[in-house]
Amino acid sequence: MADADQERSGDFVQSLDRGLAVIRAFDSQHPSLTLSDVARATGLSRAAARRFLHTLVELGYVGTDGKEFSLRPRVLELGHSYLSSLTLPEVATPHLKRLAEQTGESTSVAILDGDDIVYVARVAAYRIMAVAITVGTRLPAHATSMGRVMLACGPAERRERFLEGAGLEAITDRTITDASALRAELERIREQGWALVDQELEDGLRAVAAPIADASGEVVAAVNVSAPARAGDVSELLDRVLPPLLATAADIQHDLSRTGTRLPSR
Repeated sequence: MADADQERSGDFVQSLDRGLAVIRAFDSQHPSLTLSDVARATGLSRAAARRFLHTLVELGYVGTDGKEFSLRPRVLELGHSYLSSLTLPEVATPHLKRLAEQTGESTSVAILDGDDIVYVARVAAYRIMAVAITVGTRLPAHATSMGRVMLACGPAERRERFLEGAGLEAITDRTITDASALRAELERIREQGWALVDQELEDGLRAVAAPIADASGEVVAAVNVSAPARAGDVSELLDRVLPPLLATAADIQHDLSRTGTRLPSR
């Protein structure tokens, strides 16, 4: 320990390092430790370990029954600031990677911005698609699975505002361009909780999306899986990707709620 201390800069606070080492000594295999256990795990003398433990007890981070010590819930405050600072892409990307591995298809998360969706996280499968999508790509919400599921499952006033003002351009000959037909489709999506877009954004491309709510419970993002139409019919696609997609949306939503992440309404 002495050699390691000598290599550190003059700004290094050794007492803080040792105090954190005492906290790290507790884990799932060792939820309760005696003074001797802590001294042994940290390399501190018993006298030093005692001082750090009793300081942590007074601060409310550690509890004791007089013989053994254990962490108290207040220790969670030490990680809360970091968790609260996580952004949607940081929270979502590990889940997207797992979903891509499960399905073998490209996965994405997007938010709604005006009449468009904006991609904020993506894991691309090793396939060449005509639509080149990267983080920051904007696409018309009405022709995308993520745009539709956010409009359908989000606030009613946002949905009506979109239907009244959006220009529903025909991207392919399958794209819904009639506001009444789109309103009916959005109602169906809202009832079932997910959206399927079949070759309305690009010929030969299908996508399935599910909504994501932030810590306040408002739908502010969506996650999808996109696949080539040649990979099978629609029912096969849904059987294969919908269960893991819905599970992924729930996992991302859980993490957003746990970290307290909130996103601005668009």
